Amino acid sequence: MGSHVPLRALSLFLDELAHRARHIELAGEPHRQTSHHVWGYAFLARATFLSRGLWVGYPARMRGQFTGWSEQAMDVLWQLQGEPTHATRERYRADRERLVRQPMIALLNAVADADPRYEDFSVWHYRTNSWWWQHQGAVIRLGRKIEIGLRFDLEGLRIQGAWWYPDPGQVDMFRKAVASEGSGRELSAIVEDVRKKGYDISGDVMKRPPRGYPTDHSRTNLLRHRSLIAARPLGCEEWLHTPEAVDRVLSAAADLDALLMWLVRHVKRAA
Repeated sequence: MGSHVPLRALSLFLDELAHRARHIELAGEPHRQTSHHVWGYAFLARATFLSRGLWVGYPARMRGQFTGWSEQAMDVLWQLQGEPTHATRERYRADRERLVRQPMIALLNAVADADPRYEDFSVWHYRTNSWWWQHQGAVIRLGRKIEIGLRFDLEGLRIQGAWWYPDPGQVDMFRKAVASEGSGRELSAIVEDVRKKGYDISGDVMKRPPRGYPTDHSRTNLLRHRSLIAARPLGCEEWLHTPEAVDRVLSAAADLDALLMWLVRHVKRAA
């Protein structure tokens, strides 16, 4: 009988790992080239118990307070420009982690503390491709393929709100919502408002309207989208080296909120 105790303990342990894994999503890189994928984890600002189970996050003792990126962080990124050799990357690996990546984690923890909707985030690691050593990316997930993206590099901090790489069926959901008079007019007004705030509107856009929709539809420009992205640089001023960066990100997230919430409502997880 006693021999079954270790097996039972192992079974419970594996069940717990599987349970937690459901809340740790693999994170791909924001480019279409699959050969450049870099995997990360959905780090949450705190361990939160929900009815669906345990979400795994940084314990409080592991979370540093965000104070901004230092000038030394810029120096490290400068040393990694061009095509740095393997020896150069290894020489700067620890400094890059401490000065570049860890502040991004601290920034997103602070953002999540300010608004719990932003708790599900990933901060990218880096591998062999030099682009990943020169740019520190992160995403905050708001819905299926709907997210806020952040990127820190020598040009400063950049933000975008995006629905991209859609699941099968999501593009049809998007088109139906755009074609519908109420939701379509709402999105058109939202996009125009975001554009006026200085965001570039882009995405995977077809050359012609999709089949089944009139070519002279009043929102044909939106109907041609198979993804929708609003992005702008936040800058590289002195605030980037201070905690003020948290407020800058929250302000930009507020700019994008109406667009992203429209997408969350109308472009849901495909069945």
